[in-house]
Amino acid sequence: MTQKETPEITKLHKRLRKNVGNAVVDYNMIEENDVVMACISGGKDSFAMLDILLSLQKVAPIKFDVVAVNLDQKQPGFPEHILPEYFESLDIPYYIVDKDTYSVVKQKVPEGKTTCGLCSRLRRGTLYSFAEKIGATKIALGHHLDDIVETMFLNMFHGARLKAMPPKLRSDDGRNVVIRPLTYCREDDLIKYAEYKQFPIIPCNLCGSQENLQRQNIKAMLVDWDTKTPGRVESIFKSIQNVSPSQLADRDLFDFINLPIDRAAQKAEYEFAEATVSSSNIDESLFIDITNI
Repeated sequence: MTQKETPEITKLHKRLRKNVGNAVVDYNMIEENDVVMACISGGKDSFAMLDILLSLQKVAPIKFDVVAVNLDQKQPGFPEHILPEYFESLDIPYYIVDKDTYSVVKQKVPEGKTTCGLCSRLRRGTLYSFAEKIGATKIALGHHLDDIVETMFLNMFHGARLKAMPPKLRSDDGRNVVIRPLTYCREDDLIKYAEYKQFPIIPCNLCGSQENLQRQNIKAMLVDWDTKTPGRVESIFKSIQNVSPSQLADRDLFDFINLPIDRAAQKAEYEFAEATVSSSNIDESLFIDITNI
């Protein structure tokens, strides 16, 4: 049951719907007759994603289906009744998929070490396989703009890679396409929306108890930047959309080896091109006159 809608909440809802709609259009995330498998973890982001997708489904110019899927990882104390009851209240098709990845993660990862990497790989494999089983053509995940920027810095600081989360991704084997409809949404907006909608949020016991995750350090850094310089995180995200390979250093993306001079090409209009020489020890008669070439 939601709280009474205020003008602020109305604006928030419109902003989130607009952001999701723009992301879907910009990256062609959802197409005619798609079956979108919305992966619902029990966190605020995936709940908001499902809510907005269902809202857009009613007004979209194309027909597509949404199926909610939760991977029950068999965490101790996980309230198994909450998500089925929530999905039933929405009157939407859903699946609860059982796979004990919790025990695998706890067995493989030493105490105190980050579990997120292995946990996400195990989840991904299960969800990819299940998407094929039910005929889903798109797998929707609840990552938002802040997640994408945080991931970029995590990869830079701890993996020496300039890599983030793409809004749309084809799996390595080409059998599945992952979409992130919340790509343009800020986490602060999703927190407010979740509070208003009163989603039945279920905390993650695998990673939620780890205090010193590197992602939390990155998040704190970005929050500080956002506080001191509003709009900086959005600017960082926009830089991911505006990449100039020739201005970086990846030899696989740009051919730095073969860069010959071509002075037969149209000359650019350089500023201050008519600068004069005030002093030199060079005999200018030795220069080649190319003005008539």
